[in-house]
Amino acid sequence: MQPWFDQNHYAWIPGTVYAVAAGLMGGLVGWLAPRGRARNFVLRAWFALWLAAVGLLIAGFVALAQGQPWGIWYGFLLPGVIGTLVVGINSYVVRRAYRFVEERKLAARDLL
Repeated sequence: MQPWFDQNHYAWIPGTVYAVAAGLMGGLVGWLAPRGRARNFVLRAWFALWLAAVGLLIAGFVALAQGQPWGIWYGFLLPGVIGTLVVGINSYVVRRAYRFVEERKLAARDLL
């Protein structure tokens, strides 16, 4: 089996790209969710980030099943596993932040 790419030069790219995207998304969530802004964008982008992690996970398992070298399947599998778990679990936290803002708005409206 031919390697998909040169693991010595390119194996770091999937994890790094995913980590940068996750970091930017985490910053956006921390900035926008407590203010109740851009809810649809944030929730859809968060779901897309989770889907990207699942895609990396699947690519890692496919590479492992095809007998790709360690640097190739590990480069996909590690960010896939971490992203699927971390983004998947934190999706509850993101939704809860928006729900809290909505409840706070309703409570403020009831005071008037």
